[in-house]
Amino acid sequence: MPAPDPVPAPGHVLVVDDDPTVSEVVAGYLTGAGYEVVRAADGPAALECFARRRPELVVLDLMLPGMDGFEVCRRMRAHGRVPVIMLTARGDEDDRILGLETGADDYVTKPFSPRELVLRVDSVLRRAHAAPITGGRSALIEGAGLVLDPAARSATREGGALALTLREFDLLAFLLRHPGRVFTREELMSEVWGWDFGDLSTVTVHVRRLRGKVEADPARPELIRTVWGVGYRLDLPPGDAVAGPGSSPAGPGDAPADRGDTFAGPGEPS
Repeated sequence: MPAPDPVPAPGHVLVVDDDPTVSEVVAGYLTGAGYEVVRAADGPAALECFARRRPELVVLDLMLPGMDGFEVCRRMRAHGRVPVIMLTARGDEDDRILGLETGADDYVTKPFSPRELVLRVDSVLRRAHAAPITGGRSALIEGAGLVLDPAARSATREGGALALTLREFDLLAFLLRHPGRVFTREELMSEVWGWDFGDLSTVTVHVRRLRGKVEADPARPELIRTVWGVGYRLDLPPGDAVAGPGSSPAGPGDAPADRGDTFAGPGEPS
């Protein structure tokens, strides 16, 4: 009998880190999970690997010699869409925001659990490889002047294109499908990121970045609201309704989509 076809690896991952111990451990865990891994120790080597063979995901250290992870990410993004998970030893929120702004889909703060990193790689690739929704315009998600096409993973606001990262697109699509409902950061992390653990500030940073792209005045958000002591809610303008698959209006137990102010409580994101 002919030998069975080999089971394909779940993905080709480029690991970029100048610390050989970290690089070896990360590559070892990803290889153990079935991924095909290529390693690079600096920015130029990473870009050479990227040009030689486009990876399906990049695990990218922020602090690299000569060319930092921000610049490497920018140059990779200039050649097309590729999911990026940044590794950073910094806890400063400005760095996280800049990482997301340059195209990173997620970040992991050192020290980190290699098993957690593998789970995050799994999650990012699972969503990136999700089967597109077919059916033409019936698949579009529309509301508040926003139009999202899940099949093409494209978004527009009042006819103008929105440059959304993978996670920003998923977060906006999820909120648009559930207008008027309040979600905690834990619920959003579970529903959008697919994690039952992790740094909740990831959600906060993504909401802040998303507001900067969809709100008329991000400092006074009218679409994505912070609900005091709870989480976030997407409010549609009066008379507006979401069109698209999976959309559901607010239920009896959901907070009303009022137009009044909502406030962040102690320790809550704004």
